[in-house]
Amino acid sequence: MDPKTILAPLLEPLSEGAPHALALGHAEALADAFDAHLEVIGIGCDRTQIGYYYAGATAVVQQETYNEAHAATEQIEASARAHLKASPLRWSVESAVGQMGVLAGLITSRARFADLVVMPAPYSSGKGPEYEIALEAALFDSHAPVMVVPEAAAAPVRPRRAVLAWNQSPEALAAIRRAMPLLAGSDLVNIAIIDPPRHGPERSDPGGALSQMLTRHGLRCEISVLSRTMPKVSDVLSRHVADFGAEMLVMGAYGHSRFREAILGGATRDVLEEPPVPVFMAR
Repeated sequence: MDPKTILAPLLEPLSEGAPHALALGHAEALADAFDAHLEVIGIGCDRTQIGYYYAGATAVVQQETYNEAHAATEQIEASARAHLKASPLRWSVESAVGQMGVLAGLITSRARFADLVVMPAPYSSGKGPEYEIALEAALFDSHAPVMVVPEAAAAPVRPRRAVLAWNQSPEALAAIRRAMPLLAGSDLVNIAIIDPPRHGPERSDPGGALSQMLTRHGLRCEISVLSRTMPKVSDVLSRHVADFGAEMLVMGAYGHSRFREAILGGATRDVLEEPPVPVFMAR
């Protein structure tokens, strides 16, 4: 099913060439390609930490930080409306102010009814924790797929070549199923498997069943079994994406717990620190 509602959260005012502006541009291109409605929500983050203020200062600090967040929200909404006012797309813009503790709830309430959420990479330099909170709220609480747009030149909405990171996990299969509308019409889809288990269910034909499923949907597929010759799985994937000339990477999100990935790292977090191309994620 083609996406018909595309959500683009904005956590700071638009500025030309900035990562969030590139992400919004990609969301616009997706909405145009799929004749979808583009929803933009601008959120001003109130970063008040009540426990760290001396007695009597809490109310004053809370009001001041709320005023700053409210002003930021108005700037975000105004910049989004100015950017979209001449657009032929069907679009809407709304805004909200929230403390960090309720940010996830704000994103969840909108993303749960969206077919796709489009965001900039959350772990790149200069990004606050609100970007990670928004991404995880969409994936875990809303169960919505997320397109993460890198800080690079604009990428095509319908990739001619795409890499599917396959490890036989439910998360990877969910991402591939949700990405099918974007993969339709591609020239070639590559199923990338890194060090497949010797005793797994696909030991004799890694990726064969998935390739068969995709072929029956009209996709042209090939399978690449890769050795983990680099310290991180993300490094192997990034190199393969570049070698293959892929324009999109599809992968399952957070196969391990978020706590484990935050402390020890993981493929999801590592890829999102420097995504080589737009990354389509779901779980």
